[in-house]
Amino acid sequence: MHRKLPSTPIEALEISAGLRFTMNMVCKAADLFGFWNRPFKGAATSFEEMTLLDKFYWVYKCTNPITQVERGENTAGLFSADGGVIGLPPDFEKRNSLTLGAAGDLFRVSGIEDARDVVFENIADLLFDQDISYANFESPVTGQELKEEVVSDKESPIECCSRDHFDVLKGHAGKHFTVLHTANNHIFDMGTEGLETTIKALSDAGILDVGINVTPDDFGRGTILTREGFKIGFASATFSLNGRDLPAGEEWRINVARMLSKFADAELDLLKRQIDDCRAQGCDFIIASLHGGHEFEFFPRRRQVETARTLVEWGADAVIAHHPHVVQPVEYYRTRRDPDRIAVIAYSLGSLLWSFSAPHLALSAILNLTLTKGRFQDRDVTYIENARVTPVFRSAVGKDGDLLPTIEKLADHLDGRSDRHDADYIGQIKRYADLIFGSAA
Repeated sequence: MHRKLPSTPIEALEISAGLRFTMNMVCKAADLFGFWNRPFKGAATSFEEMTLLDKFYWVYKCTNPITQVERGENTAGLFSADGGVIGLPPDFEKRNSLTLGAAGDLFRVSGIEDARDVVFENIADLLFDQDISYANFESPVTGQELKEEVVSDKESPIECCSRDHFDVLKGHAGKHFTVLHTANNHIFDMGTEGLETTIKALSDAGILDVGINVTPDDFGRGTILTREGFKIGFASATFSLNGRDLPAGEEWRINVARMLSKFADAELDLLKRQIDDCRAQGCDFIIASLHGGHEFEFFPRRRQVETARTLVEWGADAVIAHHPHVVQPVEYYRTRRDPDRIAVIAYSLGSLLWSFSAPHLALSAILNLTLTKGRFQDRDVTYIENARVTPVFRSAVGKDGDLLPTIEKLADHLDGRSDRHDADYIGQIKRYADLIFGSAA
């Protein structure tokens, strides 16, 4: 029988007794004095930049997620989460529209091999009934022996999946993801073989790969998708490869940009090159697809907000980000380059599938956008007509004596609509959803 999911990554922690004692003392002090109630200033995001204190902070956040913004900031001053500004301007002449459903991280989880057409069943309308479906694929496909996720002080956890696992993760009931973002910190966990096996798996499935480059000439180029009369461009990058270096001379294989280094300003040149290329190729709409951020923190930091807005002013019309493993707000940003254009910035959609069940980790979100092309002020333009965020959570369903992973809409379990889950557990998930998206989500 497939086992019940552990609560947090701490249950997969493997460190020495002495180090565990020190870690516990530091975390107890943090609780007692509250010095990690707000984001730890200067904390590292990439494994290769982490000090021992950074690792203790990471462990602390696993079970004590940070629910406040940085010291000196407030949410109203940091970003605008007013979705009421979304809509087409007056006198916009509509021609055609396209829908997009976007989710966060996809990891291999226990029981996924038996969950075909089960895992996405309750959310298929939000993803696979859309013109474009998108997620961050963080379990590289490999033919090597699979490694289980272990958290230690010696190396970052390794993520991977088999081809059989991928065949379940890739879609639902004959439909598959249109786009999978692959430039993330785990994509090189299984080395070059894992990279090339992932490329082939996505290609065989007809899924557009955003983030891995097949040839050196692809590096710095936007990834283009044509669908329903729309030309959609993607610019992509990951903040890190967890210290696993690509072979010398093959750095072009994955789009890597140190967007949140604790030692340097954000590296955005690679993303700008891709955005410029998308514009040069006449894209109707450009999406910046980013992997980065601070894990287990419910609000983006000022640097992330500034980076996202910079990419928008350079030409991105939406930003979809992932990596923190918890949800973060969606911003509706009126651009300076076009005052009638509202860009949607999703700072983190959480982890759609992951191996842990604590309420803050089980919660994720699906973003649905309607893009509309038309004529406005003597220009052909594409604007976002509608934007909607749906909180969802990971669950399990019994089938033939097994517990199979599935994803459910939070709304289906509120106000007495279901008694499948403990009311307190659902209540905790809802409180996190309300904190980030408001009670109307």
